Amino acid sequence: MELEFILLFLDTIFLQDDGGIFGFFEDTKNGLGSDDPIIKGIIPSMFAVAGIGILLNLFNAGIRKKMIDQVKLKRIMKETRAWQKERIAAIRAKDQAKTDQLNKKSAYMNKMSMEMMQMNMRPMMITFVPLILIFYLVLPQLFFYTVALSPIPLNVIPGEFFQLTCTSEQALDPEHVCPEENSLYLWAWYFLASIAFSGIIMKVTKTTMGV
Repeated sequence: MELEFILLFLDTIFLQDDGGIFGFFEDTKNGLGSDDPIIKGIIPSMFAVAGIGILLNLFNAGIRKKMIDQVKLKRIMKETRAWQKERIAAIRAKDQAKTDQLNKKSAYMNKMSMEMMQMNMRPMMITFVPLILIFYLVLPQLFFYTVALSPIPLNVIPGEFFQLTCTSEQALDPEHVCPEENSLYLWAWYFLASIAFSGIIMKVTKTTMGV
């Protein structure tokens, strides 16, 4: 799962107007979308949102490829994972001598992990602001509040703070943005489409996150 889109999603929670951290779409005026979007129709909207997610993933991958030394990143990943695996095995085997020996490298490994984190953060300094602007200024003008239809409800997490699809109660409310039950919100489809393609794009472009 790509870190940029996780952070983007988390940031959308904290930037919701009036609804609070757990206030997704409680008020129809706060829904992400337009009453009169430029792109109309569920099929064009569904593919257009997915296409935007793919393009932004490619944009992220291009920035990462330019700014991150992938050879060095992979070397750090391999070294830290091997140390972690060896340390866990020593602890499980109750080999105190081996554990103590490996613990002596903790400071070095923490330094390597921090360097890996910093390498991943640098591209985000460039990509984060454009993603936020596109998410809040462009997408709501292009699309309606819901852009796809799920065959099943996707609200697997209890409560209203992480609703991906419209509920039957929302669909029956004439003042709500939901046209029918199990409609996917614009932000939800964008989020899911981005995640679905991010792994493929990272593999194709050889731009691993290293986390």
